[in-house]
Amino acid sequence: MTRINLLPHRAEKRKARQIQLIAFCVISLVLGALVVGFVHAAISSKISYQERRNEYLKRETAILDKQISEIKKLREQTDALLARKTVVENLQSTRSNAVHLLDQMLRILPDGVYLKSIKQVGDRINLVGYAQSNARVSTLMRAVEDSPWLEQPSLVEIHGTGTSSNRISEFTLNFNLTKQDAAVAGAPVKAADAKEQVKP
Repeated sequence: MTRINLLPHRAEKRKARQIQLIAFCVISLVLGALVVGFVHAAISSKISYQERRNEYLKRETAILDKQISEIKKLREQTDALLARKTVVENLQSTRSNAVHLLDQMLRILPDGVYLKSIKQVGDRINLVGYAQSNARVSTLMRAVEDSPWLEQPSLVEIHGTGTSSNRISEFTLNFNLTKQDAAVAGAPVKAADAKEQVKP
């Protein structure tokens, strides 16, 4: 006996496929929303973490900048103090140079030589004076070489001046102050004093 199915099976299959498609779409949308939410949460977490790190770095950078400025101020103060210390040490080491220079000039200045000016720049001495003859200038230069406080005499110029009857030589002489301890330099000075005392 033959059975004939008069129900609309094609419509039912089409409806079932539509329901299945809608279900797949809903599931895809839910899964897509979950994935998007997860990715968004992960990215937001990383962004907030990086922002916290940036804020921390900014705070630490501000602290370091403040410390660097304080260090710069301390270095400037240290450099200023060292410069003052160097100036004071130089003054202490050279404060007796003028005394020794004038003392030596009194000791070594030969008769017939007169000083016009003495100029000191550092350890270099520039001497301008008058002499009755060139031989007196040579005597002065030998005395500078023999002095324990003076060295390296060099004659810059010498020329005659005055009238023919009273002619004198004007000279310019450069020499250096020696750098030595007072204890070392004291012995030659004392020896010179002894010679002057023995001299009649």
